[in-house]
Amino acid sequence: MAHKVYVEVDARFDATGGVTPLSITWTDGRRFEIDRVMDVCRAASLKAGGQGMRYRCRVLGKETYLFFEDPRWFVEAK
Repeated sequence: MAHKVYVEVDARFDATGGVTPLSITWTDGRRFEIDRVMDVCRAASLKAGGQGMRYRCRVLGKETYLFFEDPRWFVEAK
């Protein structure tokens, strides 16, 4: 079963209030640039539980979901 892993995220906030995540810092300190944000919607994490804004991102060529569950960010991990 998957679980939530809370991560640090560097993000850009624009003048209209939009949020664009730029990088993820994993719990062990490794930092990963987000290559592209492909979709943003309000959704639930079906694997780990919880809900918030779901960002479908490409990181190192792989697609992953990043969730903003105000005030924290998390990813789904096994």
